[in-house]
Amino acid sequence: MSIAKLEGGMMETTNSISNRYAKLLEGSWLTQFRYGSNPWMARYVYSVLFLLANLFAWAVRDYGPSALTEMKRLKSCEGGKDCLGTEGVLRVSMGCFIFYFTMFVSTVGTSKLHGRKELWHSGWWSAKVFFMIALIVLSFFLPTEMILIYGDIAHFGAGVFLLIQLISIISFITWLNDCCLSEKYAARCHIHSMLLATAAYIVSILGIILMYIWYTPQSSCLLNIFFITWTLVLLQLMTSVSLHPKINAGFLTPGLMGLYIVFLCWSAIRSEPDDKCLRKSEPSRDWLSIISFVVAVLAIVIATFSTGIDDKCFQFRKDETQNDDDVPYGFGFFHLVFATGAMYFAMLLIGWNYHHPMKKWTIDVGWTSTWVRIVNEWLAVCVYLWMLIAPLVWKTRHLDMPT
Repeated sequence: MSIAKLEGGMMETTNSISNRYAKLLEGSWLTQFRYGSNPWMARYVYSVLFLLANLFAWAVRDYGPSALTEMKRLKSCEGGKDCLGTEGVLRVSMGCFIFYFTMFVSTVGTSKLHGRKELWHSGWWSAKVFFMIALIVLSFFLPTEMILIYGDIAHFGAGVFLLIQLISIISFITWLNDCCLSEKYAARCHIHSMLLATAAYIVSILGIILMYIWYTPQSSCLLNIFFITWTLVLLQLMTSVSLHPKINAGFLTPGLMGLYIVFLCWSAIRSEPDDKCLRKSEPSRDWLSIISFVVAVLAIVIATFSTGIDDKCFQFRKDETQNDDDVPYGFGFFHLVFATGAMYFAMLLIGWNYHHPMKKWTIDVGWTSTWVRIVNEWLAVCVYLWMLIAPLVWKTRHLDMPT
C-alpha cells in the first residue's frame, strides 16, 4: 500500500512539473525568465555569459596593458606582460572553455526534463556564475607554456566549431528547400521560394560586383581577383549541379549557398592585413571598424547559440515523435558547441596567430584569418555538392550490388 502511494506521489509530482513547463511554453519568452529555472530560459543565460566572456577577452586584449598594471604582482605571469594582450585572450578563452566543457560532461545524455542533469543545466545560476568567474581568474595564474599549448589546441577546436556551423547552415538550407518542394507546401511556397531564390541570386551577383569595385582598385590585386572570380565559378558550379536532371534540387539551395559563400569571400578579403587593395575613404575607416567589430561579436554569439540548439542534423537516426517530457534540445551538444565557440572567438580576436599583433577594434584580421575563411568557403561548397550527389551515388552502388 505504501509503495502504491509513493508511486502515486511521484506521478503527481511529474505531472505538476510537466504542467508548469507547458504553461511556460505557452507564455512569452519574458515569462520564461520570470517564472523559475527552465531549459528555454537557460539557453539565453548561457548566451549572455558567453557574450560577456567575449567582451572581457576583447577588453583584456585592447586595454589590458594600460588598465591592468597591477598584474606585475603575479609572479607566474612574469611581471604581468604575458598575461595581457594576445595571451590574455587565450587565458579568458581557456577559462570559458573549461566551464562549458565541464557543463558538457555533466549534462551529456540528458533526455528527460525532470532529471538531476536537467535541473543542473537549468538552475544553480549563482554557483555556475561564480564557477565561471573563478575559472577565468585562475587561468591568469597558469604558466605561459600551458597557455601556449592551449592556443595550439584552440586552433583545432575552432576548426571543429566552423565545421559544425557549416553543417548546421547547409542542413538548414536543404531542410528549407525540402519543405518548399514537399507536397504539403509545394503549392503555397512555390512563389515565395522563387522570389527568395531570385533575391538571393541578385544579392550574390551584386555582392560579387561590389567586391570587384571595392577590393580590386589595381590590376596588381591578383589574389583578390582570384578569390572573387573563383567564388563566381563556385556559384555557377553549385547551380549547374543543383539543376541537373538526376538531382533537380531547384534554385533555392544554390541561391542561399551563393549568399553564404559570397559572405565568406567578403569576410576573407576584409581580414587581409594590407589595405592597399581596399578602396575606402580614410575618415570613415575608424567608424567602420567599430561597427564591424560590434557586428562580428554579436554574430559569434548568435552563430554559437543557433548552432548549439540545432543538434538534429547530427543525428544518424532521426525520431520524429517527441514526448512532452523530452528535452527541447541536446544539452550536451549545446555546451560542446559553446566550448568550441570559446576557442573560436579566441582565434578571431588574435587573428589565428598569437605572434601577430592586433589593432584596437579589429577582429579576425591577418593572412591566417583570410585563408581560414577561404578554405571554409571551399569546404562549404564541397560539403553542399556532396550532400546533393551522395544520395545518387549510394543509390547507384546499391543497385550495382549483387543480390
